[in-house]
Amino acid sequence: MSHLIIEMAQTKVVSLDGSYGEGGGQIVRTATACSAITGTPCRISNIRLNRTNPGLRHQHVIGLRALSRLCDATLAGDEIGSTEISFYPGSIKAASLEVGIKTAGSITLALQTLLLPAFFAPGKVRIDFHGGATDTFFSPTIDYHRFVFSRILERLGLGTNMNIVRRGFYPKGGAEMEVGILPAKASSWKPDGRGTLHKVIIMSGASEILRRRRVAERQAEAAGAKLKCYFNFEVEVNIEYFPAVSAGSTICIAADFEHTTIGVDGLGRRGKMAEAVGEEAADAFMTEYDTGACLDVHAGDQILPFLSFAEGKSEFTVSKIHKHTTTNMWVIGHFTGKKIQIESVGTKSSVLIE
Repeated sequence: MSHLIIEMAQTKVVSLDGSYGEGGGQIVRTATACSAITGTPCRISNIRLNRTNPGLRHQHVIGLRALSRLCDATLAGDEIGSTEISFYPGSIKAASLEVGIKTAGSITLALQTLLLPAFFAPGKVRIDFHGGATDTFFSPTIDYHRFVFSRILERLGLGTNMNIVRRGFYPKGGAEMEVGILPAKASSWKPDGRGTLHKVIIMSGASEILRRRRVAERQAEAAGAKLKCYFNFEVEVNIEYFPAVSAGSTICIAADFEHTTIGVDGLGRRGKMAEAVGEEAADAFMTEYDTGACLDVHAGDQILPFLSFAEGKSEFTVSKIHKHTTTNMWVIGHFTGKKIQIESVGTKSSVLIE
């Protein structure tokens, strides 16, 4: 043990202020993922300092501990409410991880911690989620992750297999899901615009308890009515009801182009009409569509860590730059030699990674 402490003291450690920029859990997720890949230890202080409940929440702790197992890291400060952690990574390995989430914590945010390092493993990584939410607030829904973000990753040569056994919604969570990741190296990405539009699809779903009220159909019908006035072709619609512990509904609208995929998502909530959920999703989608950008606002910041570890130069447009994007840029800059530049171009922004 004393030998380990001496080695750590001699290792360069990246120190980050967790209240910087967006100041949320994203700093922890991106920093520890980059740390695992580069082998560079990190310390993060002031974690979520300006949030209503400062420090780590349950889902952050669970994600950190799972990443620690994936790369044999030494982790300190991994307690609920902790505002400081230290993370000393070992080697990323092929593994089968069991991740139990007792709350309605977001599974897609946990994947933001685990997915990128898993592609650097020497063999298959399997992650089994027990509990948590596939579809919850302030995070991408699982359908956005599957039908938008995962489609973009596939264009970089990064594929995953996903099996959703049971959906999880707020407040109880209770999801059951399996994810398989094979080792792969990301390629750089320089799409020549969006290219030809292949299809637009509405995916509307709800927990089984809401079937009698036709919640999924009503969301899709309201979204479809708006989009029908916008596109001169048939929009594909998928309706699904699924088992879940808590009542909930979700909608995702995605457009597949020749060179990219863009999309938006939305969630139902108590007291909100299903029609309003569908209409808001359609409005958000048309706003993204009109920018002409290769990536929507959310994919723009999520893709940065993946392209920062790809060989060669990447260049693409994104509909909007927000604090999540600039915060991710700041974190990534502490771990890689890549330079990320942003330039405004009309209704969108151009991002260059080299």
